[in-house]
Parts: sequence; structure tokens; C-alpha cells
Amino acid sequence: MGLTKQYLRYVASAVFGLIGSQKGNIVFVTLRGEKGRYVAVPACEHVFIWDLRKGEKILILQGLKQEVTCLCPSPDGLHLAVGYEDGSVRIFSLLSGEGNVTFNGHKAAITILKYDQLGGRLVSGSKDTDVIVWDVINESGLYRLKGHKDAVTQALFLREKNLLVTSGKDTMVKWWDLDTQHCFKTLVGHRTEVEDLEEPKPKKVKECSPRMQDSLVAEDDALELDETPEDRILSCRKAGSIMREGRDRVVNLAVDKTGRILACHGTDCVLEVFCILSKEEVQKKMEKKMKKARKKAKLNSCKGEEEDLEISVEMTLRDEIQRVTNIKTSAKIKSFDMIHSPQGELKAVFLLQNNLVELYSLNASLPTPQPIRTSRITIGGHRSDVRTLSFSSDNIAVLSAAADSIKIWNRSTLQCIRTMNCEYALCSFFVPGDRQVVIGTKTGKLQLYDLASGNLLETIDAHDGALWSMCLSPDQRGFVTGGADKSVKFWDFELVKDEKSTQKRLSVKQTRMLQLDEDVLCVRYSPNQKLLAVSLLDCTVKIFYVDTLKFFLSLYGHKLPVICMDISYDGALIATGSADRNVKIWGLDFGDCHKSLFAHDDSVMYLQFVPKSHLFFTAGKDHKIKQWDADKFEHIQTLEGHHQEIWCLAVSPSGDYVVSSSHDKSLRLWERTREPLILEEEREMQREAEYEESVAKEDQPAVPGEAQGDSYFTGRKTIETVKAAERIMEAIELYREETAKMKEHQAICKAAGKEVPLPINPILMAYGNISPSAYVLEIFKGIKSSELEESLLVLPFSYVPDILKLFNEFIQLGSDVELLCRCLFFLLRIHFGQITSNQMLVPVIEKLKETTISKVRQVQDVIGFNMAGLDYLKRECEAKSEVMFFAEATTQLEEKKRKRKKREKLILTLT
Repeated sequence: MGLTKQYLRYVASAVFGLIGSQKGNIVFVTLRGEKGRYVAVPACEHVFIWDLRKGEKILILQGLKQEVTCLCPSPDGLHLAVGYEDGSVRIFSLLSGEGNVTFNGHKAAITILKYDQLGGRLVSGSKDTDVIVWDVINESGLYRLKGHKDAVTQALFLREKNLLVTSGKDTMVKWWDLDTQHCFKTLVGHRTEVEDLEEPKPKKVKECSPRMQDSLVAEDDALELDETPEDRILSCRKAGSIMREGRDRVVNLAVDKTGRILACHGTDCVLEVFCILSKEEVQKKMEKKMKKARKKAKLNSCKGEEEDLEISVEMTLRDEIQRVTNIKTSAKIKSFDMIHSPQGELKAVFLLQNNLVELYSLNASLPTPQPIRTSRITIGGHRSDVRTLSFSSDNIAVLSAAADSIKIWNRSTLQCIRTMNCEYALCSFFVPGDRQVVIGTKTGKLQLYDLASGNLLETIDAHDGALWSMCLSPDQRGFVTGGADKSVKFWDFELVKDEKSTQKRLSVKQTRMLQLDEDVLCVRYSPNQKLLAVSLLDCTVKIFYVDTLKFFLSLYGHKLPVICMDISYDGALIATGSADRNVKIWGLDFGDCHKSLFAHDDSVMYLQFVPKSHLFFTAGKDHKIKQWDADKFEHIQTLEGHHQEIWCLAVSPSGDYVVSSSHDKSLRLWERTREPLILEEEREMQREAEYEESVAKEDQPAVPGEAQGDSYFTGRKTIETVKAAERIMEAIELYREETAKMKEHQAICKAAGKEVPLPINPILMAYGNISPSAYVLEIFKGIKSSELEESLLVLPFSYVPDILKLFNEFIQLGSDVELLCRCLFFLLRIHFGQITSNQMLVPVIEKLKETTISKVRQVQDVIGFNMAGLDYLKRECEAKSEVMFFAEATTQLEEKKRKRKKREKLILTLT
């Protein structure tokens, strides 16, 4: 038996080139006690914290594999709740950057997250139509609210009552009583999806729907206001509509924390800002309106018309809410957030569609406020998708080019060191020496740039159509290009005299041209520069001799055009990737197909060999990068991380690094480690991952008395909950075995008439030589609070009697009463029928009843005593703070006097 061939593993090293991804929302966060300076933006599976003043990334909240879809900061500013594509919710600490709490309850992407006023509860809405309320402090779910028929778009805790308002794409707005978990009212007035709703001040809820037909409103896209006076039965009535200037649908609606500024935007680049007037301002406005009405009536009476005895002016919603201004951004708005700065200015931050963050400030108190752009984060990424990547010869610099710009990145620091404007780039490479770069564009031009100065040296019209591919010649004296004009052109580097200076600069000149019958999609030189491979639109690859341009071989077999290809370092193999999802490996000596591999689930977009080896990488539209062995035709590993189609990749000349770009706007760096990769182990890991995914997709365990799929528990079955249940079962099995051994040991000691040493279980010894029952308690304490109910739900009933007996012992000792009561009540709820029908468990339940009531009362007394003590301390602190308050007031008064005297002196000197 021969040795198994070992490979080295590539792992994800970094994500860069991304400012913010489009699926989530941007929010202001408080860091280091500063408000309005830092924002959190979703960045694929991570969350980036940006400093708006410096334009720097200061913190990365490392996520899981799934993409971030929703963000919500806690009211105290210390935590950030993050919702993911798979329905999980994680709560990160903004101080440490760690996510310690994870909630798994939804089956689809999270669409909305909202904290209550104190930050103790968190509500999450999802595309699976469910709403779940979570207890953040206890790290567990409270209840699941079912009722919506489509994705939930917004959820709000009302300030005054224990009520929750939710809206959905099913056109409904639902009101929930959280004391009874019951939907007691549904608003059905909207004709289409309700996109958002806000509560600007107590007892008022703002809603927006994409379309609204109203007799008073002639256009679509109005904002509705529903007033909810609290009676014995809550009633809602429409208070009016506000017309927007935009004709498109409303996408987002937000109110600042003061409840005074209301803003919304559609699918364009305009944010419309409104001001909700105070009672005094509305009264003044109504008085002016009354004056005008009286004046008009007086003029009418002078003209001989009959004067009305009573002049009445009706107050409309437009009298309460007035337009302030419009903020126009540089691109389409995806999400925004608002905050009031300490100086009184309104700050609005925008996450734009083109991978950009902008900050605007606005003084709403001025009569005609003008928005001012105060900050912009642009250098961290491209405005559009990166279509070409290249490494420098020393593996240090990385070139990325998109539709409007070229960026040069330092691979080790991931900082952008040069940005240059260009046309729509499709291909690129570093000129030997790494001082210049050449770009091929969609319009068929060659653009030559100098990296030191960042200047465009020369633009050459190379092809009539798109310039799809370029390849540097192995002797590094020139390169070859292929384009949509059905031609292959050969170019040489040359030095020409610069018109602007006396020195010579680099240029290129065309030497030869090969005309073909079809569009050229890709060109590649063989390492010895004897052969040239050209892929054509007719699904074939033709091989030509470089010196005579005579035809040598035709490689046919692909069903769709070959988009990418590469030749191995020794010139023995050529690998081709096609839109038919296959990769074919050919011999360059006779043109025979060695193997055809089904590589990706969608088109293969890029292919490149690792230098000095027969290993190659492929990138596909199925969001994956795969490594293959061209000798053994084996799939080595899959690099997963991108969330959209991958356009291109580049392998460094040393083979240690791979960089890739995707439609999700991110650039990802992959690094080769020293860790050996064995194929058998890799396949085993893949099977385990598939099993874990299948476990999560399985139907939830049915609870007696409930129909399948109608579970109202907040948790969801995951591989973690299954493992937790297995740990409980193992602990109970160990407890049974150790109890049986103890009885045997006692019998042996009795028979022998002396004490015989008892062998100690190594697991119990590892936990500090504890008893078997204490080990079971430790296992229960080790289960995450958010996974506890779901772990008990999948536990077989045969283990429940032993658990109940152990719980009785634990509660009598007074250890972890809260945790044990939570487990006990849940087990009684789901196994009620079997427990009550089992006569053996009746005495156990009776004992539990007595001990639980007494111990819970003791805990209640302790908590009550502590609460009273805290209230006393609070009153003491308030008494001290009042003294401090008056001291502050005195200093402020003295400060005002000093300023007044300064002003008086200034006036005297001026006069």
C-alpha cells in the first residue's frame, strides 16, 4: 500500500474591499462614550464598526458562515443584536467584540430586531412569518407569536402598555397583548405590503405601505398615521396622510429618539425629512390659519357675500407634521439611521447601494435647513463589482479593478495604497518590474498606468469590441490580447520618449494579429512560449504555434463556451472551465481529454493553476472556490465564504495566497497553511457537515396535544441542542451505573465485614471527584440557557423519572432553584399525560410540590430583601445627586455671569 498523497490546507485569512453589504441595515452605535461618531454596518457574515471622523475600521464583530441581515443596538449602547440569514440571532458586546449569546428560533432570514425601552427584551421577526420575544437577561425565549402570513417587516414595543405592534408583507398590522400572548386587533386597511411602522410619540403609530388608495390622496406611497386612544377595547382610526415627493414605494421609515423628526426614503437617492410639531407650535399654526380665514371672510362680506356667523378651521395632519427638507445622496439608499448630536444637530448616516457610507448633518431648527455632507467612507472598497485581480511578482501588492476604478492593496495590511480612475476593466496584469499595470477594458482599450504617480500613461484602442483576456508572455517582453472582434493581437513593450519630460516611459506596440472566425473569450501562452491556446465562442479551444500562428490542435467537448482556462507550469496539461459547469483536463501533446469533472453547480468563471504544481483552483457562480488535483482528478477542498457569484480569483506567484472577488462586493484573501490535508478526513468532515445541516432541517419534535408544525416554543432543533440532549442522557446513564455500583459495593462490604475500596469513575474524578448526582447537575448547568428547552424536548421519556427524582434532591438542598424549576415546569408541561398516569411518580411529584413551593418562597424572600436594599441605596444616591445637581447649577450660573460680563465689555469697546 502506497503513501496517501498529502496536500496543504488553504484557510480564510481576511475580508477586505467591503464597506457595507446590502442585505442589512446601518445603525449608530455608542463606543467610548461618544454618540454619533461610530456606525455598525453589515459586511457579509461580519459586522464592521466604522469611525466616521477618521474613516477607519476600528472593530470587526466576527460572525458565523451566514450573511448578516439585521442590526439593532441595545438602549444602553453596550450590546448589538445581529440577525442572520439562517434565522439565528447573536448578541455582541461592543466593549469586547465577542458574541456570547445566540438565539436559534427562526427557520428563515431575520428581517427585524427591536429592543424594548429597558433593553431586557428583544423581539425578532423573520421571513418565516413568526415573531419571537426573547429574554436577553435570562438568555432564553419567552414566546412565539404566530399570525402573519408573510414576512414580518417591523415590530415595536409600545412605550406605555405591555403591547407589541407588528407589520408584515401580508398587508396586516397586528396588535399583541404580551401578558396573554394574544393578537387582539388586526388592521387590514392596506392594499399592499406594509414596509415599515414607527412610534413617534406615545399613543401614535406611523405606518407606511408601498401603495395606498385614499379619496384624499391622488398619488401612491403615502405615510399613514393611526391614532390609538386607549379605551376598554383599543380602537384605531386613520388620522390622515402625508404626501411624499417621490413617486416610488416607501422602503424605510424612521423616527429619531426625541420623536420629533420623521424621515423616509424610497428606491431612489432622496431622504425626505419631516418635523412633528409640538402642541404649542400646532396652536400657533392654527391661530395663523384662523386669522387668514377671518380675513378671507371679511373680504367676502365687503364684496356683498353673506358672512358666515361661525368661522371654523379644521386641523389636519399636515398642520401637525411639516416638511423640513430633502437630503440627496450620491447613490441609491439601502438603509439609514438618525441621531441627535450633543450640539443639537441632526445626523443622518446612509448605507448606499454602491458600497459607500455617507454622513449628513442638518440643523432642523433653522427656517430653511440645508443638509451638509460631513463624512464619506470610500477608500475601503470599489463602487461596483471587481472583475479582475492580479498579484505582483513579489506577492505583496494586489490589484483589483472594477467599472470605474483600479485599487492597489497591500496584502499584509489589507490597506488601499493607490486608487486610479479607469474605464470598465475586464482583465489586468502587472508589467514586469511591478512599476506599471496594464488594464483591458470593455470598450476594447488598453490602459497603461504608472503606480508611483498613479497617472494614466497611455490609452490604446486595441479591439473593436470588449477586450476579454490578456496574457503576459513567458519571456516577459510582451503580451497577447483577445477580444470580441474575433482577433488575437500580439504586443511588445517598448520605451518611448515622454512628451512632458525628457525621460523615456514605457509603451506598447502591436506586432502581429491572428484573425479568427469567432469571438475570443480567453488566451493563454504555454510556459515555453511555443503554443498559444485560444478559447472561442463556438465552445472550442484552438491551439496555435506562436512563431508561425499555424493551427495545431482543437479541443472540443464542452457544450457551452469556455470562459476560462490555464496551462500547467510544465506545459503538459491544459484545464478549461466552461459555462456548462464542467472542467476538462487535456493533454497538450495530443489534445486528448484526460478527465471531465463536474466542478460547480453553476458556470465556472475562473480557473488558475498553482505555480510549480498540477493543482488548480476554480471559481464558480455557485459562490464556491474549489481546489483540484489534475493528476489524480481529485477534488481536494472547497473554500466557502462568498455569498454571491464569484467573478475572478488570482493565485500568488509563490502559491501561498489566493484572492477572490464576488458580486457581494467583498474581496477575500485565502492563505496556505502548514496543516496537511488528507482527502479521507476531508470527506468525513463534509459528511458530518451534511448531517448537521440535515438535523437542522428535520421537522421539530412534536409535543403531545399539539399538531406537527404548530410548535409555540421559541427554540429550534439544532445540532447543539441534539448534542446537549445526548450529554444529559450520558449523565443519567452514568448516574444509573454508579448508583448500581454503589449498591453492589455496599453488599460486598457487608458480606466481607470490612470496608472495601470503591473504584472511582475517571469522569467524576475529572470534575473534582464529585458524586454522580452532582455530575448530572453540572451537565444541566453547562447547557446554554437559549438551548435548554429544546434539549429537554428531544429527551426520551425513559430518562424523565430519574431526572424528577434528582430534581427533588437538588431543590431540597436549595441549589440552582431557578434553573431546576424552569426545567421541571417544562418537563411537566410536555410529559403531563405520561407523568400523571404513572403511579410510581405520584409520590415524587408530591414531594416536589412541597419542596418547590417552600424553596421558591425562600428565593422570593431573598430577592425581595435585595430589592428593598437596592431601593434604599438608590434613594441615598438620589439624595447625594440632588446636592451635586445644585452645585452644578451654581457653577453654571457663575459661568453665565462671566460670559455676560465679557459680552458687555466687548460692546463697550466697540462703541
